[in-house]
Amino acid sequence: MDSVITAKGQTTIPKAVREHLKLKPGQRVKYFIHPDGSVVLLPMLPVTALRGILRWQGPPATLEEMDKAIAEGAAAGVVKPHRPR
Repeated sequence: MDSVITAKGQTTIPKAVREHLKLKPGQRVKYFIHPDGSVVLLPMLPVTALRGILRWQGPPATLEEMDKAIAEGAAAGVVKPHRPR
């Protein structure tokens, strides 16, 4: 597939690519330039698309536990990854 760049630097994404990426009119896309020079085009997803991506199996943390973890991380000057109990 190919597409022409206009004088304004615009192009039309071929229909097969739009369908593959499930792009809709008005949707935003993101371009990534890799060190090898290749470029990747991906749809920008709303934050709600991330809902349910992570599963927590334990009981919810209390506000006190969250405050303690935040204070410990701030005191150490680093962000600690969350480790399941």
